Amino acid sequence: MKTNLITPEGYRKLQQEHDHLWHEKRPEITKIVSWAASLGDRSENADYTFNKRVLRQIDRRVRYLRKRLPDLKIIEYSQQQAGKVFFGAWVEIENEAQECKKFRIVGPDEIYERNDYISIDSPMARALLGKQVDDDFTVNTPEGEKTWFVNKIDYVIS
Repeated sequence: MKTNLITPEGYRKLQQEHDHLWHEKRPEITKIVSWAASLGDRSENADYTFNKRVLRQIDRRVRYLRKRLPDLKIIEYSQQQAGKVFFGAWVEIENEAQECKKFRIVGPDEIYERNDYISIDSPMARALLGKQVDDDFTVNTPEGEKTWFVNKIDYVIS
């Protein structure tokens, strides 16, 4: 089950996506479908078939966003989080082989289109919660347990 947490930026992005799909993209595609339907035989009309499929995809995404947005809990940064890893933190970690990774811990709805975000539901994020700089932690991976060290924690949006 997905966690219902989201950053303020992530919530705004989902809301903007909904508004764009509903107020701009859907009316545009609806006009094309109506025009293509007026041409007659729909079974061999590629414009009609393709745009009807696009319209279904838009409607499916809008339905999902309308169900999901009210359930999300926006988590704002608090001074009490300073110095520890919590939701919304940018974290830099390193393993024994000096392999470094930097990512932000966010809600599961925010990780798409970003390879520097990880979900709060991921094993890495769960293992990191509450850690401080210079703490080490272990994560179970398909290759076995891996040990990482926390190098940096930041809550500045980059």
